Amino acid sequence: MKLFDNISSRLGDDLKTEIKRGSKLSIAASSFSIYAFEALKKELRGIESLQFIFTSPTFIEEKIQKESREFYIPHVLHEADLCGGKFEVRLKNEMNQRAIARECAEWVKEKVIFKSNTQASLPLTGLIHVDNGKEEGAAYVNQNGFTIADLGFTPKKGFPTLIQKTEYPQSNAYLEWFSEVWDNQENLADVTEAVQSYFESAYRENSPEFIYFVTLYNLFQDFLNDLSLGALPNESIGFKDTVIWNKLYNFQQDAVLGAINKLEKYNGCIIADSVGLGKTFTALGVIKYYEKRNKDVLVLCPKKLEANWNTYRHNDKNNILAKDKFGYDVLFHTDLSREKGVSNGRNLESVNWGNYGLVVIDESHNFRNNNTVVGKENRYQKLLRKIIQEGIETKVLMLSATPVNNRFNDLRNQLAIAYEGAPDTIDAKLDTEHGIELVFRRAQQAFNTWSKYPTDKRTSERLLEMLDFDFFEILDSLTIARSRKHITTYYDTTAIGKFPIRSKPISIHSALKEGKGVNYKDIADWLEFLNLSVYSPLNYILPSRVPVYAARYDKKVKSGTFRQQDREKSLQLLMRINLLKRIESSVDSFVLTLQNIRKLIAEALDAIHKENAETVSGVQADTSSEDFDWEAEWGEEENVFGNKVKVHIADMDVVRWGEDLSTDMQVIDELLTEITTLKGIEDLKLNKLMQLISAKIQNPINPGNKKIIVFTAFADTANYLYTHLKDYLKINFGLNTALITGSKRLSSSKEIPSDLNALLTCFSPVSKGKDIIFPSIKEEIDVLIATDCISEGQNLQDCDYLVNYDIHWNPVRIIQRFGRIDRIGSINSNITMVNFWPDVTLDAYINLKQRVESKMLISNLASTGDDNILNTEEKDLEYRKIQLRKLQEEVVDLEDLREGVSITDLGLNDFRVDLSNFIKTYGNLKSIPLGLHAVTKATDPDKRGVIYVLKNLNNSVNIDKLNRLAPFYLVYVLDSGRVLHGHLDAKKTLDMIRVLCKGQTEPLEELCHLLSKETRDYRDMHVYTQLLQKSISSILKLEEEKEVLSLFKSGGTTALAAGMKGTEDFNLITFIVVK
Repeated sequence: MKLFDNISSRLGDDLKTEIKRGSKLSIAASSFSIYAFEALKKELRGIESLQFIFTSPTFIEEKIQKESREFYIPHVLHEADLCGGKFEVRLKNEMNQRAIARECAEWVKEKVIFKSNTQASLPLTGLIHVDNGKEEGAAYVNQNGFTIADLGFTPKKGFPTLIQKTEYPQSNAYLEWFSEVWDNQENLADVTEAVQSYFESAYRENSPEFIYFVTLYNLFQDFLNDLSLGALPNESIGFKDTVIWNKLYNFQQDAVLGAINKLEKYNGCIIADSVGLGKTFTALGVIKYYEKRNKDVLVLCPKKLEANWNTYRHNDKNNILAKDKFGYDVLFHTDLSREKGVSNGRNLESVNWGNYGLVVIDESHNFRNNNTVVGKENRYQKLLRKIIQEGIETKVLMLSATPVNNRFNDLRNQLAIAYEGAPDTIDAKLDTEHGIELVFRRAQQAFNTWSKYPTDKRTSERLLEMLDFDFFEILDSLTIARSRKHITTYYDTTAIGKFPIRSKPISIHSALKEGKGVNYKDIADWLEFLNLSVYSPLNYILPSRVPVYAARYDKKVKSGTFRQQDREKSLQLLMRINLLKRIESSVDSFVLTLQNIRKLIAEALDAIHKENAETVSGVQADTSSEDFDWEAEWGEEENVFGNKVKVHIADMDVVRWGEDLSTDMQVIDELLTEITTLKGIEDLKLNKLMQLISAKIQNPINPGNKKIIVFTAFADTANYLYTHLKDYLKINFGLNTALITGSKRLSSSKEIPSDLNALLTCFSPVSKGKDIIFPSIKEEIDVLIATDCISEGQNLQDCDYLVNYDIHWNPVRIIQRFGRIDRIGSINSNITMVNFWPDVTLDAYINLKQRVESKMLISNLASTGDDNILNTEEKDLEYRKIQLRKLQEEVVDLEDLREGVSITDLGLNDFRVDLSNFIKTYGNLKSIPLGLHAVTKATDPDKRGVIYVLKNLNNSVNIDKLNRLAPFYLVYVLDSGRVLHGHLDAKKTLDMIRVLCKGQTEPLEELCHLLSKETRDYRDMHVYTQLLQKSISSILKLEEEKEVLSLFKSGGTTALAAGMKGTEDFNLITFIVVK
């Protein structure tokens, strides 16, 4: 009897002497490896036969518990060991698996029969018996598997090994035992065919798409486990048979499935796709799913977007989704601040706020502020209490193209709605090292540091490098944010069409009048003389009475006191800004505003001089006006404006207030005298617009397309333009004009109804389905004049020409306006944006703006104590100047504006959707060998190389805590050895794999033949093992050449001896050769 410990004496060495030509082998082992075959190839090729029994169920469909679902992934399977087990990593990473597997498969086909134990509860003992006939033979017992580690050719971790060898005749007893087991048909099953099929899968050429899905399968197995627990949308309820589902583009359908998955797992999701990608329709797909599950749904939207949502709720001709019978409720953001009254046909006192299973918040960035006033709930807190925390469990879907304004807490506050403001709830569900509060606090700190960089260094790439992977994990878990570039690059848009080509923007610099006279700068100078004291009566309180009014009107906030005097100063600031914006918009709008202020001043002066007057009222700006979107510009109105303040005349310094009021009256009268004559035919800017429209109509950009949309921030300007254009266009060109503001809907057509949907449908008949909705109406609208009430959520892509009659100081708003016509699937090949600018240089324009505008907004006084993330005024101005100058040269996407914070294209949702669709169609990939490869064609000759997908065998190690896919590592290395995308660029590498592989359903034979020839039929893989070394070296940050060369040596490198050893610590999952 001999003993082998596989250290001083090795089982494999003894087998080499024992196995003879014509030997009959009988083996019972837990696993079989092609590398064991390779080690004993010379001896095994000469045997007569091999009977092999897997000692526990292998290639056997185990009986799965009822509670396990469709995507059950077994964890105790030995199939994978056939192409290399966990102690054969070094050999697997030599990448000659394909050649060895083919040789082994040919030998198996000729000489081997495999059977497997079918009883998991009755494992067999390991045995190797060699029968050489003529009373010769030997039995080896107490060995586990048939791998090179079990043969002693490579170290094996774990308990010490002691294998006993028994020779003839005693060995016959073991052969008799084996033969009895072999003939037991009840507990054994023949799996030879399955083993051969497995070998074939290891050496056949694979399609690039197949390797793409094998890669995803390994990366996202946890996601598949989630699906098995019910987070996958239940298709049996029929939501895919609805009208809305079948109207969605493929990328929108993916977003619907991804959003449902996130809502089921985390109770919340933000869809933040870029402008023009149809977030409203995507949300309707999610809504219909939950309605099919009998959930009550509430949509909360800004008042200006009510028509976008109300359209699909009623059985009207203009509802293209009428057959789906949507039943969701629509209320407005501002309704959360109201206790009673009627809104959108609902009595607010009777609304059961806590009974909604799903709440959809459109323009959710309006809830980015959670500033607290002591003793008073703001709308954010009311949303949390009334809808989310009270009543039944509520899921929250948020929609916003700009979920982050200028700080990461914007995003954090929105996400907090989904987890009811209780971070422990979401922390338990997220796969992050730190809690969500700490992650966002660190992200904000990184942003604050980044914001202090010089403008040219303040890039999005730099910011992303400063954030840790916990932040990306949160984004990936709770958001879906794709850019236009992402959709056109990674989706087949053949059936949809492409985005139109953006022409260079046309910039029109218009003076107020021809020749010399008052100009824009003069007006700005004049405005500096205005005190606007009519808005600040508290500033004229006698010193002795100040405490009385402070006690009456000041409010306590978390960070201190919210002074009414500061509130009034902000109101003065906002009105001065309003005046500058209005003169930039139109003379008419400016004159009307001046006249309104003059009227207020006159009333205040009358009150002062009235004999019996006792009090005066502080003036409140009309925040309900649809002239200008104050909320979008400055945040919640409750942070800026208050109720009217009553001040007793006897408590005021009426002499000083009266003098200031009179001074303002005088300045306003002089202004009105100077500019009132500039309206109508004397209005140079209006004349330029008419010339522009005439030229476009007579020389269309796209054949036959005369459609034009004119945007302005103010309803006064829109009314003014409509008045002067409607007859001109009707008489000269026979075209209809429409006006849409917050309160008015008009058109010059007698046939077209003057409601929002009818006007928009007749303006964009193809995208809005006019032939179906209004088949009897023959006329169309060709020129649409509108305020920002339709700047979001509308598809007007029939139009190819958009005019910004007044340039918005926030470039985001300009891009959102352009998103009405800059949409995927447009019928137009080219589209154009025209911007009207004041007749000054951009530098002068910015400087004028700065002189008038101050950053001392009241909302800052009640802030959360964050650092001033805008850094200095000078840097902010320079930043804005860069943005506006860029918009003079080209139309850019929101994420390219250098606005700082963009979360688009950072998530992995699309890959998970790809995988789930594949699994549903083709089944599980659990029996696919690791180490498979595909050959695909490079999109760029300079990007030829290899993409390696590796798994760190030490799951607890995540180098530098920066790899969001840990323990998996993706590296794209070029043929030159230069790493194109390292393991920290996992998203970019996955995107590249998707582009290179998806849709390539067959092996590329020419490229496969070329690779086979270069590697001598995959026997000589040294070029690719060297590139693998480079890849792993980049992961481990090895710099010394000797360390790189030692990676393949057992024992690892000197520098990393105490940690990871190199290649032996990484399992090769797949690799893609890019030719």
